[in-house]
Amino acid sequence: MSEEKKNTNYGADNIQALEGMEHVRMRPSMYIGDVGARGLHHLVYEVVDNSIDEALAGYCDVIEVWINEDNSITVKDNGRGIPVDLHKKEGVSALEVVMTKIGAGGKFDKDSYKVSGGLHGVGVSCVNALSEHLKASVHRDGKIWEQEYERGKTLYPVKSVGDTEYRGTIVTFKPDAEIFKVTLEYNYDTLASRLRELAFLNKGISIYLTDKREKDEKGEFPVEKFYSEEGLKEFIKFLDGNREPLIAEVIAMEGEKNDIPVEVAMVYNTSYNENLHSYVNNINTHEGGTHLSGFRAGLTRTLKKYADASGLLDKLKFEISGDDFREGLTAIVSVKVAEPQFEGQTKTKLGNREVTAAVSQAVSEMLENYLEEHPNDARTIVQKVILAAQARHAARKAREMVQRKTVMGGAGLPGKLSDCSEQDPAKCEVFLVEGDSAGGTAKQGRDRNFQAILPLRGKILNVEKAMQHKVFENEEIRNIFTALGVTIGTDEDSKALNLEKLRYHKIVIMCDADVDGSHIATLILTFFFRYMKDLIEAGHVYIATPPLYLVKKGSKKSYAWNDKERDQWNQEFGGSATIQRYKGLGEMNADQLWETTMNPEFRTLRQVTIDNGTEADRIFSMLMGDEVPPRREFIEKNAVYANIDA
Repeated sequence: MSEEKKNTNYGADNIQALEGMEHVRMRPSMYIGDVGARGLHHLVYEVVDNSIDEALAGYCDVIEVWINEDNSITVKDNGRGIPVDLHKKEGVSALEVVMTKIGAGGKFDKDSYKVSGGLHGVGVSCVNALSEHLKASVHRDGKIWEQEYERGKTLYPVKSVGDTEYRGTIVTFKPDAEIFKVTLEYNYDTLASRLRELAFLNKGISIYLTDKREKDEKGEFPVEKFYSEEGLKEFIKFLDGNREPLIAEVIAMEGEKNDIPVEVAMVYNTSYNENLHSYVNNINTHEGGTHLSGFRAGLTRTLKKYADASGLLDKLKFEISGDDFREGLTAIVSVKVAEPQFEGQTKTKLGNREVTAAVSQAVSEMLENYLEEHPNDARTIVQKVILAAQARHAARKAREMVQRKTVMGGAGLPGKLSDCSEQDPAKCEVFLVEGDSAGGTAKQGRDRNFQAILPLRGKILNVEKAMQHKVFENEEIRNIFTALGVTIGTDEDSKALNLEKLRYHKIVIMCDADVDGSHIATLILTFFFRYMKDLIEAGHVYIATPPLYLVKKGSKKSYAWNDKERDQWNQEFGGSATIQRYKGLGEMNADQLWETTMNPEFRTLRQVTIDNGTEADRIFSMLMGDEVPPRREFIEKNAVYANIDA
C-alpha cells in the first residue's frame, strides 16, 4: 500500500462506538460461537485479528503471542497503538471505548482500514467482557499508556506509566472461569495451527508463539516462528506435502480485479479427492460462497476450452463435468472484501455477488497463461481429467446402487442392522461397532427404544486411496449409507447429502480401546470427512470412549480410562486390587458395556468437530495417504500422546 493512501492521522475521532456490550456476558455464545474449547481459543484469534488488521493497513509486521503459566494470554504487536486521546462522543479515552464498547473500532472508519478480519470491532471488547482480568498497554507517541479491567469493567482511567521508544499494543487477558466452565486450558497445537494459517495468508508478517507453561530440555520456553515469503504457494506446499504431485509447480497468482484483492494457489496431485479451501479477510469460509463459485467457474471454463482445443476429448463418449476438473486438486482462494456479507448456518459463506466475476476472471487469466507456458503439464492435467470422468461414469452406477438400497428406495435396511423402535430421528442414535463379537454384546446391552447397532466387518476401505466407484461398491460403506438413510448427491456434487432423510441424529463410532480400534475409528472418520462431511459439520458424529481397565477389590469396583486412573483406583482400594485389562469391547459383558459406554447418564461421548478444515485435511492425507515418511515422523512424535480429533 502506498504512503499517500495511509491515514497517518489515526486518532480518537477514527474510533466509532456502535452499541453497548452488556449483553455479551449473558449470551457469550452469540458472540464467540460457544463457551467450550473452541470459544476459549476464539478469544485469542480476536485479539490477534486486531494486530493482523494493523498489518493489512501497512503498519505492523511482527506479532507475538504468549501462553502464560496461568493459561492467560499475551498478544503484542508493533502497530500504531490503539489511540488513547479523548473520544469526543463518549467523553473517555479512545482505548477505553475500544475495550468496553461492543462494535467500537477503527475498522468501521474506511480511512483507517480498507479491509479487516475478525468480528468487525466486536472482538476485543468481547474478549474483555469474557475475561476475569485484562490489561491493555499502548506504546504510542513516546509514552506507555495502561488500563486494566475486570469482567469488562474499568478499574481506573487510562494513565501514562512511563516513556518508550517502542510502538504498538500489548494485551494480556485471563478468560473468566464463570463463563468457560468446560476448560480454561489452551491447546498449543490449536493456536499454532491458526497462527501458521495467518502467516501463510499474510505473507511477510512474523508471528511468534511462546508456551511459558513448561520449559524444554534446554530449560527454555519453546518459541515457534511462523513466517511465509511466498504466501499461498507455501501454504499449498504445506497442505499437499503428504500427497504425490501430478505437476511440479504450484500454479499461483495475486492481484486486484474490480478493486477486490484476489490471491489463488493450486496444484494437482495423484489422489482422488478435491480439497478447496477459501478465505475472506483471513476468515476460513468453510461453507464456501461467491468466491469459491468464481474459482470453480473460471477453472472449469478455462480447462474445458483448453481440453477441447487439444483434441484429447474427441474419443470420450460422455460429457465432462465440473467435478472431473477438480479431482486431485488442492486449491486455496483468498480474497479481501471491504464490506463482506456472510450467509449460511455459521455465517461463513460469502454472499457478495461482485466477487464471483472478480475471482473467475483472475483464475481464467492465471490458468490460460500457465497452460500456454507449460504444455506438458497441461496435457497431464487433461489426461487426469479424462480418467476422472471415466471413473465418475463408473461411480454413478455404483452410487445409483447405493441409492436404490436406501430405506427410501424401498429395498429395506442392511441385514446386520439392529434398529431401534423410536421413529423420531432426533431421539435416535446408531452405534457403528467394530466386529460381530462386539456388535453382539452391544445388541444385548443397548436400550432398544432409541439405540440401533450396525456391526462393521473388520477394517473398512481406506477412502483416502480409493477411486470413488470403489468407495460406493464397498459393502460396509454401502451399509453405512443405507442404515443412515441419507441420499447421495448428483454428478455435479457427488458428496452432498440430503440430511432431511437422516434416520439418527447421533452416529457413534464405537471401537476397541487399542491400536487396531484406533485405526478402524480413523478409517471411519476418514470416510465421514471425505464423503459425509455434512454430518460432522451438523454435529451428528461422535466417538464412544470405552474404559481400558476394570479395577476390583472385594465388593468394590471401578472403571479406568487410562493408566493414571487405574493406579489411583488401585491406591484408593488399598493396593493389591485385581485389574482386568479390556483388550476389546467383546471382552465386556452386555451390562458392563451399557454401564460404561452406552448409558447416556454415565457415558462420555466425544463429539467430532472440524475446528480447522485445512489442518484436518492435512492430517487425514498424512495418516491415511500413500506417503510413509510424514506418517512415520508424526507417529514417532506423538506415539504416546496421539489423540486426533477431526
